[in-house]
Amino acid sequence: MNLRINEIFYSLQGESDSVGLPTLFVRLTGCPLRCGYCDTRYAFREGGWWSLEQIMERVAADAPRYVTVTGGEPLAQADTPALLTALCDAGYAVSLETSGALDLSRVDPRVVKVMDLKTPGSGEMEKNRLENIRYLEAKDQVKFVICDARDYAWSRRMLDELELPRRCQVLFSPVHGRQDATELADWIIRDRLQVRFQLQLHKLLWGDAKGR
Repeated sequence: MNLRINEIFYSLQGESDSVGLPTLFVRLTGCPLRCGYCDTRYAFREGGWWSLEQIMERVAADAPRYVTVTGGEPLAQADTPALLTALCDAGYAVSLETSGALDLSRVDPRVVKVMDLKTPGSGEMEKNRLENIRYLEAKDQVKFVICDARDYAWSRRMLDELELPRRCQVLFSPVHGRQDATELADWIIRDRLQVRFQLQLHKLLWGDAKGR
């Protein structure tokens, strides 16, 4: 079994409900989406082939508590579910960052799933696979990356239609450099939304530096 790896690095978790925790990131190569605000375009094609054994040895070298498998889109590679299970079996607390455009049914239930719902401003809204909602539990998270007021209105509507706050955690994040963060925070407070507002911590600390 082999996976194409873009980079493996140790940093602070910049998003999700584990923001700020030291985490080892395994970034896989490839993504079928082309979101307008994507900040990891280098992961579309760059990377080398690693065996599962090589990946597990590299992860163990940093002795992490938390491991995040990200991309690109990790589930674009057929062997990613096996990697996730191997990481869980090894005792790590494992999370998966996914676009929500690919099937979640094969993901180990021990994995914390952080799944995007793509907003109109992403340019990829039609790729949302809403049937994935059934695989989300209380520990999992749905993330809305918000470009503007139209995205916010759409996201509010999806909260109600899908009853997301009753199923899992919900994250609202402004597109860095595009949607004013204070404005989004004010909208959430005004509308009494049951969501977690978040900024991308890694961007505040290191900007767009690769491997951060």
